[in-house]
Amino acid sequence: MSHRPVVRISCTINGVAREFKAPPMRRLIDVLRDDLGLMGTKEGCGEGECGACSILLGGEPVNSCLVPAIQAQGADITTIEGIGSPGLRHAVQQAFLDHGSAQCGICTPGMVITAAWMVEKKLPADEVARTLAGNLCRCTGYSAIIEAVQAAIVAAQGSRG
Repeated sequence: MSHRPVVRISCTINGVAREFKAPPMRRLIDVLRDDLGLMGTKEGCGEGECGACSILLGGEPVNSCLVPAIQAQGADITTIEGIGSPGLRHAVQQAFLDHGSAQCGICTPGMVITAAWMVEKKLPADEVARTLAGNLCRCTGYSAIIEAVQAAIVAAQGSRG
């Protein structure tokens, strides 16, 4: 019987202090989904190629399938569950609805996370296609997704005065 070391990891997930035990090299996506019940983050390829599992780690988008659990120590993590709320959608979520941008739903959480980051970073609307290049969608031609993200960026810039 092999012994896998387990460490205690403390972090903030979606604004809530959390603590969990996990092998240090366990994939963060597995901890989020299997251990913490945050099922919104989807696994697409499991190799860091598709962006479906994107989360914000320390305010930056990362593929959670490539992140060892130990990197969550002391980190601020945002998953799709931390974007907007049932009563108050994030501008990106509303734009996805308005533009019919979601298809099967596998890529949507990662797209929304990355798009919300773009809005927060005040990226120009003309950089959306390039910035979303790491988030793959097998269902669409990307037009509706890009239009939605651009609309969310423009709306956020207009609301900032």
